[in-house]
Amino acid sequence: MGCTRTGSRADLVFLNGAEPESLDPAVITGQPENRIVDALFEGLTAFDSAGKPQPGVAERWEISADKRVYTFHLRPSARWSNGDPVTAHDFVGSWRRALAPETASDYASQLYFIKNGKPFNEGTLKDSSQIGVSALDARTLEVTLEEPTPFFLSLCAFPTLSPVHLPSVAKWGDDWIKPGKMISNGAFTLAEWRINDHIRLVKNARYWDAHKVRLNTIDILPTANANTALNFYISGAADLMMDKGLTPVSLINELKKRPDFHAAPFLGTYFLRFNCTRPPFNDVRVRKAFSLIIDKHLLVEKITRAGEPPASGFVPPDTAGYQSPRGLMRDPDLARKLLAAAGYPDGKNFPPISYLYDDRDLNEKLAIELQSMFQRELGIAVQLHRQEWKVYLNSMSRIDFDLCRSSWVGDYEDANTFLGMFVTNDGNNRTGWSNKTYDALLADAGREVDTEKRFAIFRRAETLLVAEEVPICPLYYYVGIQLYDGNRLGGIEANLLDDHPLKDMFWKKPRH
Repeated sequence: MGCTRTGSRADLVFLNGAEPESLDPAVITGQPENRIVDALFEGLTAFDSAGKPQPGVAERWEISADKRVYTFHLRPSARWSNGDPVTAHDFVGSWRRALAPETASDYASQLYFIKNGKPFNEGTLKDSSQIGVSALDARTLEVTLEEPTPFFLSLCAFPTLSPVHLPSVAKWGDDWIKPGKMISNGAFTLAEWRINDHIRLVKNARYWDAHKVRLNTIDILPTANANTALNFYISGAADLMMDKGLTPVSLINELKKRPDFHAAPFLGTYFLRFNCTRPPFNDVRVRKAFSLIIDKHLLVEKITRAGEPPASGFVPPDTAGYQSPRGLMRDPDLARKLLAAAGYPDGKNFPPISYLYDDRDLNEKLAIELQSMFQRELGIAVQLHRQEWKVYLNSMSRIDFDLCRSSWVGDYEDANTFLGMFVTNDGNNRTGWSNKTYDALLADAGREVDTEKRFAIFRRAETLLVAEEVPICPLYYYVGIQLYDGNRLGGIEANLLDDHPLKDMFWKKPRH
């Protein structure tokens, strides 16, 4: 990573992890992209520094008695960065665009809660006017849901549901996300984007709440190398390091002693995906054998070291009151029996396989440890396949792997944000796994209004996911880590979504 920024240093410089795959709200899938897009665009609601949804472009709303119809009233002061008003028509067009099959949005399922969102995205419904979103006038948006959705206001703060400036998309095509062409409606605008060097954001003077935004410029530095990131921070070249994968694991015990080290649990799970579409992982016995052989306690004690709890279920503990069922934990004897039953005693005749991961240091260390476990305990040699972030995301999306590392951070505080992604053909499934019983259970949970009954349905579904069918293997629950001087930099608050809006950050004292 170079450092060719021109002009004066930005008010805030932060290290964000990998180079973004895109800045199109309808397309992005990773947390590094989310952080930037959240600063550039704003939905009907917006998360505050505590991770709670607050009024965004919508200043208020009404919800019908059956909790299926939301009427949003947009702020007259909401403007695009070129001065155009942000209207209800922008949301209608943007949501239809995100759902359009040709957009190929992996997160289109976030709009399935809206009436007819799913059939339109799947191509069985062609008429976009049948989607349950309409502009009653320029400042009034009506949204009709398939079923009551208790987390819908949180969903409205998620980037996929942000509006985009449709005339710019029409004019520039895929280039609309570039500096000088992007029109945005968030607290910041895109001033520079130099690939693998930096992104500069500038305060949007036309943002409706601009008077509360205290940073005028922000530079975002991409790097996947933890040692490089820490050197940038320690040397003072960056003020904030906020990506969970950027802390050198070998130094965590020392870093924990520093007053600028901040760690807190959040709704995130590190896990493995199996490719269920081809041998050998199309056999559930093989998937279980690999899952049962992993020593999750060793991984968090030897490698990650930040206090991460080993994961039994997929949904992190106490997600809005939900508790996961018990999944598979280490049982080497059973693992070897299952492998033998599948036709591979002591790993004999096992086909060549590889483990896919992206190029962060932590992922490499975990990959090497897992490779050693599979060889030592099962007699299976696993090749390691490391890819740069964008390439890795593409490989995972195409299910072009045997098994791969993955992670999931909750988009809202509800078990559905974890379990909903594994229904058949969901854009974030990325395992090829399909189970009609699981699909039906998730649909039942969507219709159930009684909380305890809904949780019971989720638990039956999650048991299929982590104990019976096992298309994934949860390894541990995340602990979020940031490095910054809390005596000087304010506006950052630990929260379960690990969401830290840049618009809320400010300097309590001069940086130097």
